[in-house]
Amino acid sequence: MKKWLLRIGVTIIGIVLLLSLWVFWNLRDRHPGYEVDLAIKGSGTLGSLQVGFAAFPITPEIVDTWNDVNDDAKFREKEGDTYNDNNNNGKFDAYWIAGFDNQRAANGVHDDVWARAVVFDDGETRLVMVSLDAIGFRHDDVVDIRKQIPAEAEIEYAIISSTHTHESNDLIGIWGEHPFKSGVHKEHMQYVKNQTVAAIAQAVNNLRPAKLLFAQDLTGAEELVMDTREPIVMDPGLRLMQAIDAEADTTLGVIVAWANHPETLWSDNLYISSDFPHYVREYIEKGVYDGDSLCKPGVGGVAVYVNGAIGGLMTTRSSMPLSDPFLDTTYTEASFDKARAQGQRLAMLALNALDHPDTLVDKANLSVRAKTITLPLDNKVFRLAAMLGVLDFGMTGWFRIRTEIAAFTLGPASFLSIPGEIYPEIVNGGVEVPIGQDYEIDPVEIPPMRELMPGKYRFVIGLSNDEIGYIIPKSQWDVEAPYSYNRDDAPYGEENSIGPETAPILHREIRKILSELQTGEIAVESHSRR
Repeated sequence: MKKWLLRIGVTIIGIVLLLSLWVFWNLRDRHPGYEVDLAIKGSGTLGSLQVGFAAFPITPEIVDTWNDVNDDAKFREKEGDTYNDNNNNGKFDAYWIAGFDNQRAANGVHDDVWARAVVFDDGETRLVMVSLDAIGFRHDDVVDIRKQIPAEAEIEYAIISSTHTHESNDLIGIWGEHPFKSGVHKEHMQYVKNQTVAAIAQAVNNLRPAKLLFAQDLTGAEELVMDTREPIVMDPGLRLMQAIDAEADTTLGVIVAWANHPETLWSDNLYISSDFPHYVREYIEKGVYDGDSLCKPGVGGVAVYVNGAIGGLMTTRSSMPLSDPFLDTTYTEASFDKARAQGQRLAMLALNALDHPDTLVDKANLSVRAKTITLPLDNKVFRLAAMLGVLDFGMTGWFRIRTEIAAFTLGPASFLSIPGEIYPEIVNGGVEVPIGQDYEIDPVEIPPMRELMPGKYRFVIGLSNDEIGYIIPKSQWDVEAPYSYNRDDAPYGEENSIGPETAPILHREIRKILSELQTGEIAVESHSRR
């Protein structure tokens, strides 16, 4: 009897030890000692600019398809769904679409998803921005890409952001076959990283003497987005930068920044797509057509879409009416026609603004401030997902994660890199203290970030160098009854935030780096490549 008890005890201890080691491995720091503390001040003499663009596809190859017997857009074998083993390997090689719910297996590709890169070089500093058609991209994976960039590319700083499309494959982990299994396809993740590095290298090779045109339309796109959580505060402005080859007088590329969830196709779509950004980029490059008739010429080059302050939640719900710019049709259900119409209208606004740019710059300097920070991971579901390896969260301490903020200036423009889905009221103002919130405090995240940004054109890049979820004003945090704004239930947002301290910490740290850019009190980083 004692021997059996001893064996059972040893077995239990062994299992606990193995589980502990597994959890410890899942929570390990992926990049021990990694830290960014970059400060580059542009020289007093304005430099001649070079700019390069490139676009490489990161589209998964959908080999196995499936049959949705009850049209619920979820692969459930127990309910009769079957798959087509097109590669005859005896298993369902699924790519799980990120966003909305688990079990949404891709059934094909509607349009390519991309890694689109733009490199700026002022003769002293070389910086790259990449926009991925992904729901998000974790900071550890960003660091992986940085470590792969060849030294000869001479990149001082790389910003990797996500468009946040809800219609491409999972690169985060929580949208897999079920909540306890990661949806990330490891081989494809490496492909995404390789293609991103290739896009950066090609953009460097494509560097050309350039002049920059800046334009913006801060009101025209208001009716194409809605705020689904009080207070109603949006960030609907279109901000644009067009790079023109200074010698050939042709367009190298366009950066278009807007703030909205790319989920116009909504939750029943089973085809890989970048959603409305696909159409925005296509029409800016090639022109807007009404059938076969060209209504607005494109500018050519490579269009890069970057998302902004989309927390709150900024979206185009499936039931939200959206009128076609050419047809006598208003779309009230999700469809590719609705996403196309949205893209046409956004592209028309962008192209009209670029017809009459506010500012032209042919000489400018880059000033950059980037900094690693750590944040507490308070979300218990995210903690569990990290422990189980569903979320690839490397910890730098006891449930603390490494992330990054950055800002840079280029001529009359400033760019702010924020590692998640920030609420627009933190960026533009309007943080409230509603009755029923969980913390009886005055607004913490003031003044608004955009007020602190230098320059006339203030680009806010969300989901940049990380995806930490929603960044919610602490005075609006609300998970316990009674709920704010007389809601019957807890609002959406907190369940996909890492915690209530996220916004105060980020606001404080971003204020610091913006102050340094604004005052010019930046230590000069030495450069060895020039």
